[in-house]
Amino acid sequence: MKKNNVTKQTMPYIILIFVILGALLFYNIGQTKVNELTYDELMNELSKDSVKSMEVTPKSNAGVYYFTGKLKDYDKNEIFKVNVPLSEAVLDRILSYADKNEFEIETNTNPENSSIVTILINVVPFVLLIAATFYLFSKISGGNKNSMDFGKSRAKLSEDGGRVRFTDVAGLNEEKEEVAELIDFLKNPKKFQKLGARIPKGVLLVGPPGTGKTLLAKAVAGEANVPFYYISGSDFVELFVGVGASRVRDMFKQAKQSAPCLIFIDEIDAVGRQRGTGLGGGHDEREQTLNQLLTEMDGFGANEGIIIIAATNRPDVLDPALLRPGRFDRQVTVSLPDQREREAILKVHAKDKIFDDSVNLENLSKRTPGFSGADLENLLNESALLAVRRNKKAISMEEIDEATDRVLMGPAKTSRKITDKEKKLVSIHEAGHAVIGLKLEHANEVHKITIIPRGMAGGYTMMLPKEEKISIMTKDELLASITGLLGGRVSEELFFGEISTGASDDFSRATKIARSMVTEYGMSDLGPVQFEHKEEGVFLGRDYNKSRNFSDAVALEIDQEVRKIVNDCYKKATKILKDNEKLVKLLSDTLIEKETITKEEIDELVSTGKLSKKSEKVEEDKEEIKKED
Repeated sequence: MKKNNVTKQTMPYIILIFVILGALLFYNIGQTKVNELTYDELMNELSKDSVKSMEVTPKSNAGVYYFTGKLKDYDKNEIFKVNVPLSEAVLDRILSYADKNEFEIETNTNPENSSIVTILINVVPFVLLIAATFYLFSKISGGNKNSMDFGKSRAKLSEDGGRVRFTDVAGLNEEKEEVAELIDFLKNPKKFQKLGARIPKGVLLVGPPGTGKTLLAKAVAGEANVPFYYISGSDFVELFVGVGASRVRDMFKQAKQSAPCLIFIDEIDAVGRQRGTGLGGGHDEREQTLNQLLTEMDGFGANEGIIIIAATNRPDVLDPALLRPGRFDRQVTVSLPDQREREAILKVHAKDKIFDDSVNLENLSKRTPGFSGADLENLLNESALLAVRRNKKAISMEEIDEATDRVLMGPAKTSRKITDKEKKLVSIHEAGHAVIGLKLEHANEVHKITIIPRGMAGGYTMMLPKEEKISIMTKDELLASITGLLGGRVSEELFFGEISTGASDDFSRATKIARSMVTEYGMSDLGPVQFEHKEEGVFLGRDYNKSRNFSDAVALEIDQEVRKIVNDCYKKATKILKDNEKLVKLLSDTLIEKETITKEEIDELVSTGKLSKKSEKVEEDKEEIKKED
């Protein structure tokens, strides 16, 4: 199939090459050298027997015979022509030389036919060449009839924008309130104009990917029941200079004709990045497009009834002129959903799915902090696929648990062969993480431990916050996170007698937290001073470099403080694991036997020191499910 596609793509180019070669060949062949002779010169050549062939065409309207022919010393593409008075005596004299010298002479009895043939020979090939060229270029461009419409807007009128309502958007209550004014204005603009109120010309939706920015914009259009144009920021930028600006003008021209309406620009950072920071000067196509967008939004012209909604997850790189009042007057942050919003999102995506009685969406929402709306939709879809694969009539918690692990870490590598030593090492490592989480006050709560390889990890411990809160962490919580990350290496050293490379990612994350505590959060003996802050290059990429506002002497102190934090946490982890050696070994032995332990089983092991028969029966059922897979 791939070979056929390549052939279809390259065939027009091959044909075009052959057409050009054919045209060049025809041009070279068609270049005939014509020598004009007088009547006396023709008679002289006839007397010398130099004529090879001749053709005579009577032209009665001009009173002459038109002779063409070749001499014996002519090249292949060389002929002569001569006009002879229309006289029977002259014709008989020339014909007598033909009989005497025995050369071919032809008479064209239809002069008009000769003219038509000449026209066909000289004109038709060029007409065919031009037609073939246009045909091939249309094939090369993919048969797009509008391929030459560079300046036309790529904004499309959404077919489903009018059907999406706020009831289809779970959560985002505060965000809905922010954009509710837009709906009121689109429905009844006179109410605002009466009091002299100006509705925001633009609303910028900011938030991580998958949080529902596009869906919210569609819901605004649906609630207002107005036309909804949507376009991506990259659709403006083109190779040819001036095309993007032309598309912006055409987009607003279309919008004015159907006002009041909404224009939604997705990923506006593709065209709205800050000007003047490029490496090759500032007069490029993207900046011209941005300048035209700025002018259309708030320039000399008025765009009444047009509201622009844009979405991005990189507001830090946008041009300041784009964010000023009069353009994007309002920024609405669409953040990751909390537990209540996740439950509402799960209910929306669970409408067309059949679940087992054991599935509780409220509990599932508590186990998925940090999941976006797109992640939750993918989670339920993966669980449905697993249930179909297992020939089940309903989705159970087993499929949801497996789908959660797939979304976070990737599919389980159950076919990978693991040695007993490696299995023992991974179980000791993960048990160390788990015990720190169980015994340290400010650590996250342990929900699951597994030694089944997934992705690049040989195993993992799922630890979630005890209470969901905003993204503010105390110093004790950060230190507990570092201690928990170091628990795996400490456990290896204490109870396995060897250390491995499995803790490399733990060290990387622990060091990053410790350095941020010293240089950004002011949580060290160096005091409440921020030594470093991220400088995200607009064109050079995210987190390309960091600003360094300190001397070499201070750099040494920063390194010492980072090392001190990590070493103190390492000592604390060592003490906790030494005091709970029996629990570490109990969890490790259980992991070797069962490979995966859930929160309920962990709590049972901590309280009783063993698993009940009920837990063993559930585990046997899970093993049967794995065999069916």
